[in-house]
Amino acid sequence: MQRSSLIFFLPFCFLLFALSFNACKFNPDVQTPGQAYLQGEWKQDSVTMQQQLVSYSLYNLKFTCDSFFVRINTFSKVNAGADSCTRSGHWAEYAKGVYEQKNDTLHVRGLFCNADYSYKDPTGCLRSGVYEEYFKVKKKTDSLISLSPTSGVLQVDLRLIKRTACNPKPL
Repeated sequence: MQRSSLIFFLPFCFLLFALSFNACKFNPDVQTPGQAYLQGEWKQDSVTMQQQLVSYSLYNLKFTCDSFFVRINTFSKVNAGADSCTRSGHWAEYAKGVYEQKNDTLHVRGLFCNADYSYKDPTGCLRSGVYEEYFKVKKKTDSLISLSPTSGVLQVDLRLIKRTACNPKPL
């Protein structure tokens, strides 16, 4: 190699070598711990003025390390059409995924699923695909939290029904 080519080649190699240590890193092979105060099962018992509302939803959330599972029980006094899935005025939807909290905002993102955590057929009843929500979190006590969804107006007041500890599992 000629000396002039070497002058240009060496800095390029050094830069490539330096970037290889800082630019890329592998995702962890185990769950991250998540928020310690959220670990466990949480339940919403009621919604303010629910008897006067045409429709409302109650949430059951389970947080395990950085993962969540939610059951959304929806009640409606209105028949939304000929859909046999909602004709009774009560239905449940399920979603699972991961969450993260930054400051007072809880971001949950996952997929709609069946009650047994299996993948939900997109041609079936109700919603399917991506489930994503942002909540403003207020911790009232160790066993009471309040979530205010940024996409809605009804506050989700949750009480702790079972505390668990994070035991990270392999991904």
